[in-house]
Amino acid sequence: MVRTIAIPLLAAVVVLPGCVSQRTYDRDVAAERQFNQQLRAEVQADQVKITQLQDRLRVTMEDELLFPEGGWELHAKGKAVLDRIIPVLQSSTTHRIEIEGHTDNLPIGGHLQHHFPSNWELSAARAIEVVKYLQKKGIDPSRLTAAGHGEYQPVGPNSTPVGRQQNRRTDIDLMPIYIQ
Repeated sequence: MVRTIAIPLLAAVVVLPGCVSQRTYDRDVAAERQFNQQLRAEVQADQVKITQLQDRLRVTMEDELLFPEGGWELHAKGKAVLDRIIPVLQSSTTHRIEIEGHTDNLPIGGHLQHHFPSNWELSAARAIEVVKYLQKKGIDPSRLTAAGHGEYQPVGPNSTPVGRQQNRRTDIDLMPIYIQ
């Protein structure tokens, strides 16, 4: 079970002194706080984790929340979870949205082998499915990016079942767009 961690986004606003006006900075900080509050209310605490990184807010979802086991197409439950956060994503036009797919290091097996020669392709396909769904639901595609990382950015040890489960995930990264 993954706990939700909610950290104020004030620390996420990385601005070099003099790059933006104080008014723009203050407006963006207020928008970030509102965005964080809205997002916290929309996620499920048991399979979603919110992490504040230096330059982005990361929403991590376990793979089983979005996809059937061994699959790459969103299932109904996954679409329902995304539907709950889509209004927040739509209203936050000052953020780019990067969808990142990740897997464990176990080789692709069974019916997936003829679709995906490696975990890298599977992780990319999952990220692309999320991007396509968000676009279909009205998110501006110019704000969307899909990336597959395969097994190459683990957050847990691939030597244990718990670690492999942690590594099978989809990250939705939200990064401020600063236009001067």
